[in-house]
Amino acid sequence: MYLITNKQEYKFLRRAPKIFDFSAHSPTKIQELIRTMKKSMRDVHGIGLSANQIGVDMQVFIAEVPGTGGSLKFYAVFNPTIEKIGDKIELSEEGCLSIPGTYGNVPRATQITIRGFDKRGKPIKIKAWGLLARVFQHEIDHLNGKLFIDHAKETYEMATSERLRNKEHKDV
Repeated sequence: MYLITNKQEYKFLRRAPKIFDFSAHSPTKIQELIRTMKKSMRDVHGIGLSANQIGVDMQVFIAEVPGTGGSLKFYAVFNPTIEKIGDKIELSEEGCLSIPGTYGNVPRATQITIRGFDKRGKPIKIKAWGLLARVFQHEIDHLNGKLFIDHAKETYEMATSERLRNKEHKDV
C-alpha cells in the first residue's frame, strides 16, 4: 500500500494515473489486476481502493460495500468520471488506506452518477447514493491526485484498535 509518509509514494499518489488502455491488456491480465487489488484492499479491511494506491499507474478503482440485504456488492470501474452530482451534501467521517490512523469529516454529495468501463471495456453508468456514492467520490479523487485530507473540515489521529473499540461501544 502506498503511504503519504513515503516521499516518492506521496508524489505518485498526488498525480493522476494514466488512462487505462484496454487494447494493451489481455482479459487475463485485467482479471489479475482486479484480483490483486481486491486482495490488497481486503488484507487491510478497506472498502475501496484505487490502482495508484498500490503503485499501478492506471485509472481504475474497486469498491466493495454492503448492498441491499446486507450482502457485499463488488465494483471494478475503469476510467471513471463523475457525470452528475446531487444537490444534497453530507458531512461524514472518512479514512484512507494510504493515510492509516487519520480520519476526518468530509463533505460529499449523497447521490452521484458515474460513467466508466467494466473489466471487458464495455461502457457502464452507475447511479450511487449513500456510502457507495461517498466511496466512489473518494476513489475518483485518488485518480485525480486528491486525498480526503484535502476536503476534510478537520482531521484527527486515532489507532485503528482504539477506533474499533469506540465503535463497538457506540453500537451497544
